[in-house]
Order: sequence, then C-alpha cells, then structure tokens
Amino acid sequence: MPRPQQRSRPANRPGQTRGGRRGQLEAFERRAAEAASATATRAAEIGPIELPSVVSVSDLAGILGVPVTQVIKTLFTNGTVATINQALDYDTAAVVATDLGFEVREQRVAAAPAPAPAPTATATAVAPPIADSAAEPAAPSAPAEEAEDPSLLQPRPPVVTIMGHVDHGKTSLLDVIRNTRVAAGEAGGITQHIGAYQVEVNGSPITFLDTPGHEAFTAMRARGAQVTDIAVIVVAADDGVMPQTREAIDHARAAHVPLIIAINKIDLASANPDRVKQELADLGVVVTEYGGSIEAIPVSARTQAGITTLLETIQLVAEAEVEPKANPNRPASGAVVEARMDKSRGAVATFLVQRGTLHVGDLVVAGSIQGRVKALFDDRGRRVKDAPPSFPVEVLGLGGVPAAGDRFTAVTDERTARTMIEAALGAGQRDASRVSARGRSRS
Repeated sequence: MPRPQQRSRPANRPGQTRGGRRGQLEAFERRAAEAASATATRAAEIGPIELPSVVSVSDLAGILGVPVTQVIKTLFTNGTVATINQALDYDTAAVVATDLGFEVREQRVAAAPAPAPAPTATATAVAPPIADSAAEPAAPSAPAEEAEDPSLLQPRPPVVTIMGHVDHGKTSLLDVIRNTRVAAGEAGGITQHIGAYQVEVNGSPITFLDTPGHEAFTAMRARGAQVTDIAVIVVAADDGVMPQTREAIDHARAAHVPLIIAINKIDLASANPDRVKQELADLGVVVTEYGGSIEAIPVSARTQAGITTLLETIQLVAEAEVEPKANPNRPASGAVVEARMDKSRGAVATFLVQRGTLHVGDLVVAGSIQGRVKALFDDRGRRVKDAPPSFPVEVLGLGGVPAAGDRFTAVTDERTARTMIEAALGAGQRDASRVSARGRSRS
C-alpha cells in the first residue's frame, strides 16, 4: 500500500513571520509599530482635537480614529483599568489623547449639561500618576477607586506604613505589636524583606507595612499607587532625626497621608525626647506639644511602654482624618508589596488588596506577569479562600515574579490579561527609552 504523501510546509514568504513563540512576538511588534505609525500620521494630519467634558472609552477611540484596545492599553499604562463603555472626564481623556500623540483642547458648549455619571468619570481620573513629562510623578491625594460610587463603599481597615532610620527600631516595634519575634533572626537589625501584617486593636483590624529602605513605598508611589493611609515615623530617642528620617518624612508628605511620630527607645538613659521634637520642628513637623497637629508618642519596643497609646492614636487618626472605605463587591485590584521565587512553591507574591475581593481561582495580572491564583495565605501562613480590601495576602500561582510596587488586577479572561500585559510591556519600553534619552542628554 503506497504511503500517503506528506505535504511539506511552505517557506515563509517575504514579510511573513516565522511560526512559534518567536513568530508571535515578531508579529505583535510589527502590529504595534504599524498602529503607532498610523496613529502618529493621523495625529499630524488632523491637528488639534476638541474633546467633550465627559466621553466614553469607545467614543474617545472613535474621535481619535484608533482601536478601542489602544485606548484601553493607554489607560492601563497610566494606572486605570477601564471597560469599553466606561465614562472618562476631560482630564483623563486628554491624557490618553496626548499620550497617543494628539493635540487636544476642551470642547466649549454653552449651557450644556454633562449627562454622564460623575462618580464613574472621577473614578477613572489618572492625571496625577502619569505626568511623564514632569521631573517626578506626583502622588495622588487619595485612591481614585474610592470615588467610583459612594453607595457601594464599605469601611475597611486602615493601612499603616512603618518608616524610619535604620536601627531605630521599626521591625522591633512591629514585632511587639504582632507579639512575635520577627526581628530576632535579622542580621544587623535590617529587615530582610518587606512584611505586610494585620493585627486587631480593640476588636478592629489594622494593616501594617514594614518597609526596608522604603523601596516598595517609593515604587508604589511612583506608579501612582496610594497604598498607605497613615505613616508612622519611628525616631530613636537617643539618636534623633537622621537622614533616613528626613527621607521617610518626605515620602509621607509626597503621598499626602497623616503622620504619627513614634519616639522609640525612651527606656534608655541617653534618651532625649525633647531634642527629637525640636529637630522635627526644624523640619516643619510640629508636634501637638509644640502647638502643631502631629501626634508624637513616646514608646519602647523593649519594655512595651506606650504601645497601646500608639495603637489607639492610629485608630483615632484613621477615624478622624482618613475614614478608609472601599467596595469589596468587585474584582480585586491593589499593589504588589513583595515578590520572590521560592524553590519549592515557585513565584510567591504578597498582595495588598485595595478594592474588591481576591479569590482562589481568580485570573490576575501583576505588572507584566499573569497567573491564576492557586492558593492564598494570610500573614501567619494560614490558608484563606479570599482577601477583602486592606487585607495583605500571600499569593501562589503567578507565572513569574512581579516587581514591588506593581499594580495587580483580577480580570475575567485571557484576552483582557494579554491586553494589559502588552500595555505594561510597552510602558516599560517607553520608560527605558526616556532613561536612555536623559543619559544621552547629560553626556
């Protein structure tokens, strides 16, 4: 019986990409370049574009003459996840159009009402975190997600960031709060990795972040992620204000969050809390004793003196100045606090959920990494099924290790995940190009 003749695979025609993963990448890069070129050509041809005060994502794409996916990618690159029918205010739409190379101005309509729902428009405002042309990105004054619909918001635990100079007792203080000995095994008193922990104070939970050198805090703020509600600055009573103390204060001020000063090591004979308060006043941080509005609590991580007062002060400041709220009944989103590759478990990331609820089985995108959540663990290593707002959780199932400060979002399908990853990769390439251009200009 004659053997069936096998059809040979035709060679690639000129301009045709090769098969497999490499071919897919080449095809994507070619399509992206063609789309960018077409958009730039159209922007140059049509001149300034007038945008209304409120416009949907699909209408904006029609006005600009670009695919809807390109608008969604640009929004995600600048920190906002939007759907095709979502309403955008003028500032947000202008940012997208400018990013795509268009010159825009606001449409002037005499006595015309704005019919689109205001909560949705303000919820998607991304202007603060994307000022790429500025010397340094500005931090938003409040999480934009919380303005989406006031009727859906529910109280959530406050998120508190512990910062301060090295060896001033940040981790020891947090260790006392958690009633554990985290600090005991750490060489030189320097935190080995970032921790996110939740504790109960008078029946109400508080989430604490412990930041070594403020890397994640800085990265999150640079990406427009408002992750903390209150900053506790730890200052050693025997050492006073040091360079990293000033740095921590600057970070907290840039994030527009309330400050609380914890004057640690008051049990030492060389402690001088009054000198610390005066040095803080010289930096513009005036405590209540000196007629200011910032609380300064004397504490001792060794003797546990003042710990209860500090925790109660955090609760009071949260209630009076922050009133943290979020909508738990929506897909989860938030920030990556830390991530690492574990030999036995693979990629392990700590997420801080900021809105929505994260569930086991959710498909998530973190930066340029995606994966389906296989397991969730709380800060004590206990397996949990979900994580509501302000809940720090360890996540297994990611396909790689995201960067500290990356945004994560739960998505409904693989197509959306791919779109978001493409946008994140494109943003990374633009950032690298800007850094390279700055280096060339300096040389």
